Amino acid sequence: MKLPVTKTLTAHETNGVVYYTFPAFDAVPFVRHGFSTRLGGVSEGIYASMNLSFTRGDENERVGENFARFCTAIGTNSEQVVISAQEHHTTIYNATAADRGRGVTRERGYTDVDGLLTDEPGVVLCTQYADCVPLFFVDPVRRVVGTSHSGWKGTVARIGEVTVQRMCDDYGCRREDIRAAIGPSIGPCCFEVDAPVYEAFSELPLFDEGCYRRRGEKFDLNLWEVNRRILRQAGIREEHLTVTDLCTKCYPDVFWSHRVQGKQRGSLAGLIAMEF
Repeated sequence: MKLPVTKTLTAHETNGVVYYTFPAFDAVPFVRHGFSTRLGGVSEGIYASMNLSFTRGDENERVGENFARFCTAIGTNSEQVVISAQEHHTTIYNATAADRGRGVTRERGYTDVDGLLTDEPGVVLCTQYADCVPLFFVDPVRRVVGTSHSGWKGTVARIGEVTVQRMCDDYGCRREDIRAAIGPSIGPCCFEVDAPVYEAFSELPLFDEGCYRRRGEKFDLNLWEVNRRILRQAGIREEHLTVTDLCTKCYPDVFWSHRVQGKQRGSLAGLIAMEF
């Protein structure tokens, strides 16, 4: 399969597993990360083939094998994964070695977690997607990594800013040191919403005509740009911020897209960890 062209991410293929990374994060030697595609797994039917969700009806054994393959490809271990419990809010959880396996080899034991942070090596943070915006974070000075799930509700609630603040408050990070990245998700070409969603965004002081396009009674919102502005206002330097150019809805053969496949689908995952 021919992959979409991107100017901001790097495509990889390892033993059939296709995934993307951010060059700025690849340059940090102790960081392991990746954003999955639909390619390289063992799931079948509507989940074919790389489904990384245990909660959509797929066979657990197949999902477990998918995690094992993806983690091996990016240089981590699936037994060390900690999965979020996303509710489109801004709750951030500080994961430690005691949390490893939550959501993969054992019950999560928590609810309402849309972001994960850690300063411990060998803890693999996982958030899940099918059009929503993945946010990745690394502080190479304090050695902290994180990932947050920014759907439209989380974007309005500024989860990117919340994550940066937690990195500073909980781990002593400095904003000027943090590197952030916005991953593959539904783009401004495809995120059509009606007036109530547009009005929720219009309450944000940073929201202006550069963040949407009006088409009759509908609006095409640019979640990438809104999240970029939120992260810049949170103190992330322009040179430390990477923004995707891959729309998940435009490439449904490569990415899972809720707008295309609806509920009959698998899920993508964003993983980040520090080396073991």
